[in-house]
Amino acid sequence: MDVSTTDGQVAETGRTHKPAGRLMLLDVLRGVAILGTLATNVWIFTHPAAEYGVLIDTADMAALADNPFETAFRFLANGKFLAMLTILFGVGLAIQHRSALRRDGRWPGRYPRRAALLFIEGTAHFLLVFAFDVLMGYAVAAIVVAWLLARSARVQAVVMWVSGGLHLALMLLGTAVLLAAPAPVTEADPRLARLFTDGSYLDQVRFRMDNALFLRAEPIITFGLLVFLFLLGVRLFRAGAFDAGATGRRIRRRMLVLGLGAGLPLNLATTLGGADLFLVDRYVVPPLVTLGYLGLIGTLLDRLARPGPVTAGLTAVGRTALSCYVLQNLACAAICYGWGLGLAAALADARPWWIFGLWAGASGVLALAASLWLRRFRQGPLEALQRRLLNAGTAGTAGHA
Repeated sequence: MDVSTTDGQVAETGRTHKPAGRLMLLDVLRGVAILGTLATNVWIFTHPAAEYGVLIDTADMAALADNPFETAFRFLANGKFLAMLTILFGVGLAIQHRSALRRDGRWPGRYPRRAALLFIEGTAHFLLVFAFDVLMGYAVAAIVVAWLLARSARVQAVVMWVSGGLHLALMLLGTAVLLAAPAPVTEADPRLARLFTDGSYLDQVRFRMDNALFLRAEPIITFGLLVFLFLLGVRLFRAGAFDAGATGRRIRRRMLVLGLGAGLPLNLATTLGGADLFLVDRYVVPPLVTLGYLGLIGTLLDRLARPGPVTAGLTAVGRTALSCYVLQNLACAAICYGWGLGLAAALADARPWWIFGLWAGASGVLALAASLWLRRFRQGPLEALQRRLLNAGTAGTAGHA
């Protein structure tokens, strides 16, 4: 989600005349990750209690549902695209690190300023648009990983595996607690249950402020996973997993076999295990499946003779990742919540079919809008604003963020 990444890649590719295939793959992957996060979040937007509903019933975020089509849709998205987005953020960080070293040898340089701006953007997104923002957690993890990139590869490897191990231990401990003593049933507050269907926009902002700690619990309890996946993205990039040559193709095939061959059956078992396995099902196994997704998409692009409209649309979304991420959440809030069209309540009896349509329609509109925008502009609107803010007061250094 580090939106400056694409620019860094373009500049670097232009200087070294590297194949454009790597750039297209990363942009396509970002596009898939952005639209994939919507495939998860759309169930929150369309729930009558919306963001409050997750607080009183976390099982509602699980993949298992009464409708088999809904179960399949949720299963394919649950946790996978969040992991993909996180890995790609790590890839972006590695690209910026390499570019900085080639340019002037200084790191982290101005990166802490970039991360601080990302945290501010995430805070605004959390308060004003959607409670389950990812940018705030990414900003904090990015500071840690940026510092680590100035250390040895051995230090990075130790931190990566220790972070992953601590996260796994925490999730297994939480799962053991759930299995031993099921979570108590929480009585829903009728006023809050109707907040996102009947309440005003300002009431919803106030709700996020009043419940900030609980609504920010996900990035807090999964911080170890964020650091692990950031560093995994760095390692994959440095190993050549996204390169267009033979090495990249070989790594992608291995990721495909490991992620889908081992990850999918294991994830299916945790999903069928029910709500008590929620933590493992969402925060432990999906990153393994994500490796399979990365390998599958890369392998398909390797065999693609000529990019088509789907590839072009995903590339455009990937190049305008921040803008599309915020816009898709804002659009869904306006469509579903009471201060907008209020369709979450109006179409409650049409679940899950209208939700599939909402996701497909929003994805298509985003891809088309991003493609049209990039015909006239080099960056998305929020990407351009971010660059202007980063370069403010640093005359003569524009483009060297």
